[in-house]
Amino acid sequence: MRKRSLATLIAALVAGSLCAGAPSPRAEAAQAARTGAGTPSPAGAAPQLGVDLDTVTIPQLQARMADGSLTSSALTAAYLRRIKAIDPEIHAVLRTDPTALRQAAASDARHRGGGVRGPLDGIPVLLKDNVNTRDLPTTAGSLALAGSPPDADAALVARLRDAGAVILGKTNLSEWANFRAAKPTSGWSAVGGQTRNPYVLDRNPCGSSSGSAAALAASLAQVAIGTETDGSIVCPAGMNGVVGHKPSLGLVSRAGVVPISAEQDTAGPMARNVIDAALTLAVLSGRDTAHPGASGNHPDRLTRSTGLRGKRIGLWRLPSLGAKVDALMTRTAQKLRSAGAEVVEVTPPYQKRLAALEFPALLSEFHREIDAYLGTRNGPRNLAGLIEFNRTHPAERSCFAGQELFEQALAAPPTTDPEYRAMRAELTDLARRSIDETMATHQLDAIASPANPPAWTTDCARGDNDIIPSSTPAAVAGYPSLSVPAGFVDELPVGLLLMAGDREDAGLLSLGGAVEHRLDAWRAPRYLPSVGAGAPTVGADASR
Repeated sequence: MRKRSLATLIAALVAGSLCAGAPSPRAEAAQAARTGAGTPSPAGAAPQLGVDLDTVTIPQLQARMADGSLTSSALTAAYLRRIKAIDPEIHAVLRTDPTALRQAAASDARHRGGGVRGPLDGIPVLLKDNVNTRDLPTTAGSLALAGSPPDADAALVARLRDAGAVILGKTNLSEWANFRAAKPTSGWSAVGGQTRNPYVLDRNPCGSSSGSAAALAASLAQVAIGTETDGSIVCPAGMNGVVGHKPSLGLVSRAGVVPISAEQDTAGPMARNVIDAALTLAVLSGRDTAHPGASGNHPDRLTRSTGLRGKRIGLWRLPSLGAKVDALMTRTAQKLRSAGAEVVEVTPPYQKRLAALEFPALLSEFHREIDAYLGTRNGPRNLAGLIEFNRTHPAERSCFAGQELFEQALAAPPTTDPEYRAMRAELTDLARRSIDETMATHQLDAIASPANPPAWTTDCARGDNDIIPSSTPAAVAGYPSLSVPAGFVDELPVGLLLMAGDREDAGLLSLGGAVEHRLDAWRAPRYLPSVGAGAPTVGADASR
């Protein structure tokens, strides 16, 4: 894939976003969905703002702020009202920031005075609650960290504040990013309870960035921050019908984020559309970007008519996710081909070996990382202390009791062990080769696969039902991946996961924007109490 700068990409995407005049199929779908049974009130439309919170993009919001017809204060207040009205149904937001409206007022003053800091100035953002904030608790979902806040913001939070973003609050997550029990229930934490999928409330939100994804699906913020070790941005994004980007490893600082593994952890943007994800990534990574209203001669411009023409995409079908998902992938391939893309079927190599090596490596890395992090916080000082805390606090066992991963990590070889080092070296090498060789052999711009199965029924006794191998190659390699909405199976969203080579984030987002437009698969949730009978059977493993 030809490398492109984030600035060039964003200018092209912004141009398309601002030039959209007539109501889009996406907006019409949102309006239609709001007439369905089960939709809570208020819906995404906010007449007092003159915008639809379900469908509006950051460039459109900034254009309104620039002409004085919208303020960040009004936008932030609308999101806070929506959280109050809708979040009791889905339990996605742990807490809102009491200073949010003051932050918004400061942004309004900058807009009036011509001192706007960039495209995120005045935009409300939710943070996953494993991202340190100096003025709000950061718990990783555990009562062990529910005391005083950290001493300092995570590096990515400092970047968001410097860019003028409004920190709206913190989202629930799978406790300890789903790295505690052998059979966890995604979306549950002792601090926040169970997050529910806004599309069907008895179904699971997937992965550890569950609250961030569910909050976006319900339009409780403009963008959110998730984190991923393997699958926990892209699976929740797919299962909640939103966009999630896992950046290349190291592109976004992990300083101040509750860790699992320095070799795989990254924070990344989640949004309802690719342009908002791209703008947020530019801030998180410290990349310089054009003002949202900028225009100019961009020869690489992503246009709606030619965005996919000539692109080669390798489809990794993963039939193990079920016949209905496979049929959706067939329809997706047909749509991409009709837009001019070449789609060829591929199977990346080395997947069984990756599956065998990843978990043992993560156990050693987690022990090292969590001991270092706990040393910076009040509460248990190391993993052994954390295990004892869980044994003596019944609330930590109210959904599932297990902490087998903690116990295995405590007994795992240290990261100085030669066998561990050989295992991690082989693991990273094979993951990179699985993508690099597949892309080179087939001359691909990206590899595509299902991001998730249809959401399974949430069940504390059974735990998750989620072997989803598509996220692993990019997660272990440290390469970027991007989930965009692909369609629905029985009222439940399924995402299309795109992955590419190291530091190809801009090109992947560009391709993702074109795929997003061609598939046009998003629709607003209807908050149905249930659908169908039981969960799909696709194996069992924790998505981290």
